[in-house]
Amino acid sequence: MNSNVIPASALVPIFNLPAEQAFIPSAKADLLGQERSLDAFRLLTATDNQHMYLADYFGCNRKHIIDALVKEQGQFPALSLTFNEDKSTAWVEQDIATSASQLATKTDQYQYLSGSIRKVDLIGRYHSETQTYEAGLLASCHYLFICADSLWKKENLWDLLLEILDKQSYQVHSQLPPLALKCKVILIGSSNQYGHCWLGEPSFSRHFPLLGELINEMDLSEHSSIDYCQWLARILCELNISLTSSALLLLLQYSAKLADHQQRLSLMATNLEHLLAQAKVYAQSTEISSQALLHSISMTTQRHNASERLSEQNFNDLFINLPTQDEIVGQINGLTVIENAEFSYGEPARITASVHYGDGEVADIERKSELGGNIHAKGMMILSACLYRIFGKDAPLHLNANIVFEQSYQEIDGDSASLAEYCCLISAISEKPIRQSLAATGAIDQFGNVQAIGGVNEKIEGFFKLCKRRGLTGQQGVIIPSSNMQQLNLHQDVVEAIRAGQFTLYQVKHIDEAVEILMQTQAGIADEDNQFPDESLYGLVQSRLENLAGYQDEEKSLFARLVDKLRFFS
Repeated sequence: MNSNVIPASALVPIFNLPAEQAFIPSAKADLLGQERSLDAFRLLTATDNQHMYLADYFGCNRKHIIDALVKEQGQFPALSLTFNEDKSTAWVEQDIATSASQLATKTDQYQYLSGSIRKVDLIGRYHSETQTYEAGLLASCHYLFICADSLWKKENLWDLLLEILDKQSYQVHSQLPPLALKCKVILIGSSNQYGHCWLGEPSFSRHFPLLGELINEMDLSEHSSIDYCQWLARILCELNISLTSSALLLLLQYSAKLADHQQRLSLMATNLEHLLAQAKVYAQSTEISSQALLHSISMTTQRHNASERLSEQNFNDLFINLPTQDEIVGQINGLTVIENAEFSYGEPARITASVHYGDGEVADIERKSELGGNIHAKGMMILSACLYRIFGKDAPLHLNANIVFEQSYQEIDGDSASLAEYCCLISAISEKPIRQSLAATGAIDQFGNVQAIGGVNEKIEGFFKLCKRRGLTGQQGVIIPSSNMQQLNLHQDVVEAIRAGQFTLYQVKHIDEAVEILMQTQAGIADEDNQFPDESLYGLVQSRLENLAGYQDEEKSLFARLVDKLRFFS
């Protein structure tokens, strides 16, 4: 078997779960993988005058995280805010305070503020008519979690909070003394916002030295799949559903796809909650089978793939010219990913190269037409450096090359096409045709090593769908970097086609492996004089470059031929 061919067993992550094990929700399970944030929260509880910023992520269930963090710390004693003899205020345990001296009592372990936040929510209000104080959340709870984005929009409240933390007290009314602060403040927002606050607010770093950065995925090298199922138990319990064994395995595969890695599982709770709630409706039952879950996943994709369907129609109607059979010189099928806000899909792209006599420039038409991004331009420069490393060690290259993404009318960025562009260029120089039934993706370095790219599953599935619509022949396939194998998590249709020998995936570590697969010719190994065998692929490239440089043997003169004959007869 070809060592570059990827077996079907490597196309999806494999999980081993014990049969019929009950999973029970708990605060510890809700904090799966969040050791850093838990440590920061413990420090918050034990230190004075230090508050915390909790950096969360898209898809995080803040309610679960907040509740679990507080529960892990246990219950605080009831406290009362009392007057002292010197007219100051202080917090004491409730059984010590007298009712006459009490202003407020901490009744809640925690509260969470978001949305339209008011000043009264923080500090409360004083009723002059009854001469009573209505406590705000700073006085009524031990922990106050505040949405950083909501607070940031209220500049006056932002300044007020920082002032309160500076003074460790706050003034509610002229008839009341300053009230002592006895509350831990935790801001919740993005990591970017934390950076802006740290740099833009001089007092922010003084008051919020504790950072708890939540992670959005769990590594199976650090935790087990059983631990993850315990984390899922909270979601299942709140939705009042259960999963069959096969549905649970399918959900783990879906979670790994969200994490884009075979050995990692997503902690994006809201995404999973929405999917499972929809599956419950489709199943019309509290027990979700694999069929119901698979249908829910399929319908989720269908609701978001309008742009993908339009792209497919353009290929079907041949508005976009992209052959998937025969062999053509200087043309290759590359792979791109189209990303929308909430959905991404793979789309094949035809890359072509042409060469002619010149001064050694490999021109990127995308860049010259201002349709290529900076990273794509960098990839093209690396491609040129790689070409010169192999063929231009002793003399300049006397060719010019033009490389372009055909029928591309929007900006292209990233270096994931550099492997395909290199192979296309080698084909154009050597005049060896490329198999159009194959597509290639991968970045390269100056030494020809093939490096990992993003969106590998979407790219494979995009080319597979095109080939399937045109009819699978068993000759079609995709070349990917070896380093992307740990990210493979392909749709069942692709897996079944590969298992049946109708489609093939190849993994490569070096550009030489890719050109050999695409052009079915040995790349060749250079001798000590840096000369490649004549019939090898690189030998053909070398010969073409020498012809362009004018190094071919010149026709001998009549006198030289006579001298050669005399030498022969002598």
